[in-house]
Amino acid sequence: MKHVGIDIGSTASKVAIMDDDKKEILYTKLLPSGWNSRETGEEIKKWIESLNLGDVGIVATGYGRISVPYADKTVTEITCHAKGALFLNPKDMTVIDIGGQDTKVIVVEDDMVSDFLMNDKCSAGTGKFLEVMANRLGLTLHEMFEFAKKGEPVPISSVCTVFAESEIISLMGKGTPREDIACGVVQSIVKKVAALSSKRLKSGDVFLTGGFCDSDYVIGELSKELGATVHTDPRARFAGAIGAALLA
Repeated sequence: MKHVGIDIGSTASKVAIMDDDKKEILYTKLLPSGWNSRETGEEIKKWIESLNLGDVGIVATGYGRISVPYADKTVTEITCHAKGALFLNPKDMTVIDIGGQDTKVIVVEDDMVSDFLMNDKCSAGTGKFLEVMANRLGLTLHEMFEFAKKGEPVPISSVCTVFAESEIISLMGKGTPREDIACGVVQSIVKKVAALSSKRLKSGDVFLTGGFCDSDYVIGELSKELGATVHTDPRARFAGAIGAALLA
């Protein structure tokens, strides 16, 4: 039997398929969650069926986990992210997951979740905030990081995405360089994530999961802000899905 984990997030959906012994990740898939997570779930189902895997066990997690009616069971994001992070980084650690709608800080000790904290869904320290601001500046997410590297940060004080966007519009009206605004946006996210993480940060590794894990720039800035080296893995974006597959 193959083991399938499906993580339907607010912005992106991830799938991880593991072998019989749950030691190897055979397939991963990333796709936008779109406006209807049930349709996304059905698209994932067709993809799984196209692989001709035979018998499969399926666990769903994430905001849209109820939109996967063919799953054998659903499991909370905290449990799945911790399990997936342990697969990628088997040691005591603080897991920081920057998602589209929220940021999670999960303390893992002795292979168990010992503590966790989530930010307010209205907070600006999320992936959606970066996406909105990048669109406002006419940049892709990759371009946003490249511009930020070249800029000097301007302060973005609002903790609400709507009000922060108003700040960005005001800065644009004043002729502030896009590099400086981009740098200010990224620094705003980093500082908010670091402030949240510092409330639960303990000894051991700091391990980043979520959509920012492939940005060396964000990893470096977060390391500076926390005063600790932040580690990650190329597959860390799939941590929730990997954890779900391990629990399937």
